[in-house]
Amino acid sequence: MYHPQDIVELLRDNLFKTGNPFGLSSQRINTWWKDAGLPQQGEYHLFTGLMYQMLPYIEVATDQMEKWENSRLADNLSWLRYIPKSLAGLGLSIMTPGPEKRQYQQTLTSISSLLQRSGVDIAYRPDADLYSGILLYDLGDVDGFIQHAERVLQGLRAKGISKVVTVDPHTTYALKVLFPYYLGPTLEVSAYFQLLRLQGNGQASDMTIHDSCFYSRFLQISDVPRQILADVGVRTRDIQSNGAYTHCCGGPAESISPSLAREVGDHRFDQLKENETPIVSMCPICFANLRKNGAEVHDLATVLASHAE
Repeated sequence: MYHPQDIVELLRDNLFKTGNPFGLSSQRINTWWKDAGLPQQGEYHLFTGLMYQMLPYIEVATDQMEKWENSRLADNLSWLRYIPKSLAGLGLSIMTPGPEKRQYQQTLTSISSLLQRSGVDIAYRPDADLYSGILLYDLGDVDGFIQHAERVLQGLRAKGISKVVTVDPHTTYALKVLFPYYLGPTLEVSAYFQLLRLQGNGQASDMTIHDSCFYSRFLQISDVPRQILADVGVRTRDIQSNGAYTHCCGGPAESISPSLAREVGDHRFDQLKENETPIVSMCPICFANLRKNGAEVHDLATVLASHAE
């Protein structure tokens, strides 16, 4: 296990200097929107929080961290703060396979297309799409999270944005619950699937749902994806630990202990594979960690896109 304080200090340093906890340039990783054809003005603004964009890079980084976890390097992680951010980000980008980047970008394209097909007046401004800071909060750096959240909120207000549509559970929880709790009344926040109105194309399939902790336990909206999937012809099958009683995929532990994250993910996959059907996930972190543990897992947006007319 890595020393939590070293991890927090590294992530905070990256976030405050680059706007990204992993020191990645937004211009480098956030390119999906260029071919999406979304306007910059609309009733709702898509706010990805850069989670899907970061995941392929995070997977590469945590694979390396897992190799170092029980070595001497794990005790000297703090020195990474002194590597120039542009150099570290470039190195991580070179190590990350192109197909992985494109896969996560395609998920965002599917989400924007589903919203448009549902008649949602959706817009996107890449300069207003920032990381939420949720990882600092998860690791106990509440002051750092609040400081970053204030910058995010100021940027959205300066652009006249008051209604946002989020695409992952961590960002949704940050903007819908944590921002107003610490900063007062802020934004109208909707998870993208709450706005979808879809019909099926006649294709039917059976899938097992893996519930996100934030969507099901804290935001209590895990019934909505089930209804949308039913609308497009996907028969969902639950396991015993579902909904508010879902189990973690292990992914959130990766920054501290990749080996622990893999162990938790193995346990969750053992539960999910009892139904012997493909798994549908609605969180990029869950998707990545379950896939790493050998699961046949599909993102909710890609499932909906393939079944909707």
